[in-house]
Amino acid sequence: MAFETLRNGCIKGFVFCNMLKIYVLCSGVSKICYRAYLLIPENCKIFCNFASEKIKRVQCLHPRFIYNPLTDMKKLFYLFCAAVVLAACNAKPSGESANLVDKILLKDFNPTVVNNIPVTQVDKAKFPIIDMHSHDYVESAADIEQWCKNMDAVGVEHTALMHCSWIGRPFEEVVELYAPYKDRFRFWCCFDYTDIDTPEGLAKSLATLERYHEMGAVGVGELGDKGEGDLYARPVEGKNIHIDDPRIQPLIAKCGELKMPISIHIGEPIWMYLPMDESNDGLSNGAVWHVDTTNCMGYYGLINTFENAVRENPNTLFIACHYLNMSHDWVRLGEMLDKYPNMYVDIAARVAESAHTPRATREFLIKYQDRVLFGTDNGMEASMYRNIFRVLESNDEHFYIPEYNYHWALSGFNLPDEVLKKIYHDNAERILNEYK
Repeated sequence: MAFETLRNGCIKGFVFCNMLKIYVLCSGVSKICYRAYLLIPENCKIFCNFASEKIKRVQCLHPRFIYNPLTDMKKLFYLFCAAVVLAACNAKPSGESANLVDKILLKDFNPTVVNNIPVTQVDKAKFPIIDMHSHDYVESAADIEQWCKNMDAVGVEHTALMHCSWIGRPFEEVVELYAPYKDRFRFWCCFDYTDIDTPEGLAKSLATLERYHEMGAVGVGELGDKGEGDLYARPVEGKNIHIDDPRIQPLIAKCGELKMPISIHIGEPIWMYLPMDESNDGLSNGAVWHVDTTNCMGYYGLINTFENAVRENPNTLFIACHYLNMSHDWVRLGEMLDKYPNMYVDIAARVAESAHTPRATREFLIKYQDRVLFGTDNGMEASMYRNIFRVLESNDEHFYIPEYNYHWALSGFNLPDEVLKKIYHDNAERILNEYK
């Protein structure tokens, strides 16, 4: 049985060697292989001799098996060459030529586009803009002056200053600081959750909302719930208070009465909830903003709380910040907009999450052009605005905006003028005029 196995193996080996011989001769590498053979270590040559002896011993097992030391050594040589070539193809380089894919980290990915394709610089928006999502980023009145100059340069008429705990001043201080520029900025306020569980606390919260409205607040926001409740609130966090919580139902109803839209940040992009491993399409940014849902509500639970509130309060207008963090599922977001006429979305700080699927996003924006609002939520530099303009207005493709911190390339939407005009300005103007 052993001889039979060895004989069959040898026959198959000879067939392979002859095929390899043809390949080697045809490919013009025989001389290279021969030189490589001259460098074979002595122990490898001993192996070749040993194999040759084994072949000689079994030559009687097959009538066509004729032993020729020179021929068989050549066959072994060809087989060895094949092993050398295969090993070279599979070996990992060492030293300076080591495989960089094993060395470069995803966070260091910084590609240079080499394609000879259009690069569009949009210095000023095609139509006047109302920025419906920004914050109190400034340190002084001089910063406000510079901000206004930047807004003039890029075509922003006025900006909504969202109010929240993680950035900016208390509401009263914001109103005072920006008073000389009140024609360029619109104020938004928080819900006051102080003692919200008591009748007295609720009455105080309602009174505070009305007072802020009288001071110039045009809306409430930015509320922010990433699973633990509205932690963006000021002066007290709304721990475990979600937007559909019955405790704040009177506040939401009051917003409807006062014609104050509610702007709310729900959850984060879906990549922040997925496993932080090689399967995560948005890992480079997802790892930075990863949401641990061990002790808080998850993504889809948060979406349900928002939908509950919108459904139960048809007289109150809701603006879902950042496309409701649902740019991965335009179908579901569209279904919600179809169902709830009191719901809008803003595009703030979600250029990267939407511009890597430009055709799907463009289709969504055209279909829901009356329900989308322009927003930035990313500082006050002129270059920041221009990055967004390039995506919305141009037909550029395969470009990167490093500060967005994703590894994927972006492409422009090339939106029609009538759509741009609505998103940039007209939709926001309609809301502010109706709800002022």
